[in-house]
Amino acid sequence: MHVILHLLTIGLLFALASCGEPLHVTTNNRQTMTLIINPATEMLLESGGYIITAAGDQDLEPATSEDWSNVKSAAEALVEAGNLLTLPGRSAGTDWDEYVSDLISASKLVMAAAQQQDVGTLFDAGERIYQACQTCHNQYLIDDITQ
Repeated sequence: MHVILHLLTIGLLFALASCGEPLHVTTNNRQTMTLIINPATEMLLESGGYIITAAGDQDLEPATSEDWSNVKSAAEALVEAGNLLTLPGRSAGTDWDEYVSDLISASKLVMAAAQQQDVGTLFDAGERIYQACQTCHNQYLIDDITQ
């Protein structure tokens, strides 16, 4: 169902773009990151590895079909948010486009990992998402990093 909804949304965006009708986005890049990318990324990054405490180890890996469905949904949100970041007038340049492309590619790997319930691929793809975000933030959010 999620896939059908995403395909319909993308189809509608392309139909509007091809008709010459302007798209009416409601968020800027920072809001897109705050409202969509950050929560989805946090969910994914908290879906792998372990927390080690004095009380013992806590496994963070998805364990149920619902857990894996949530991982897949978060990755789908990242792909779609990446698409928003590449709409005309939103790109900050060639590097920006490359970082967004890396985010989208890694998010698609997470989707595949969720489909296969593959913890290893999920972990590796999560690292790629983290690297894509950090590389972009190092270039485009210098002020935020130093505060």
